[in-house]
Amino acid sequence: MRLPKFSRILVARFEGRIGGTLRLATKKPWAIDTSYFTAATKPLYLTGMAVHPKLQHKGIGRRLLQEAESIACTWPADAIRLDAFDAPAGAGPFYAKCGFREVARVACKNDPLIYFELTLPI
Repeated sequence: MRLPKFSRILVARFEGRIGGTLRLATKKPWAIDTSYFTAATKPLYLTGMAVHPKLQHKGIGRRLLQEAESIACTWPADAIRLDAFDAPAGAGPFYAKCGFREVARVACKNDPLIYFELTLPI
């Protein structure tokens, strides 16, 4: 099987159903300003992460991020970057608990965002 060059989608199953998902890609999302991040030659961007609301707080999101890190290390990539809404329902505290480092708080089209990164060994 040949793996895609530019992006990968992870799907987590829980009791035979889809419980969560995320996407890793080499292409930078338009809402991310790279000037805030640690210099990286091969960053990946994590987008579209979601865990079904009834399945949150069961470790699915953490396991997705662990698998994303494992995939990034074999890609190879030297960082995972993402943004999260800076709001009560935003996932910022979750990413921080999972080892991602906050690098900036910005506004994009009047939406407050928090940028996070996880630097990886190459």
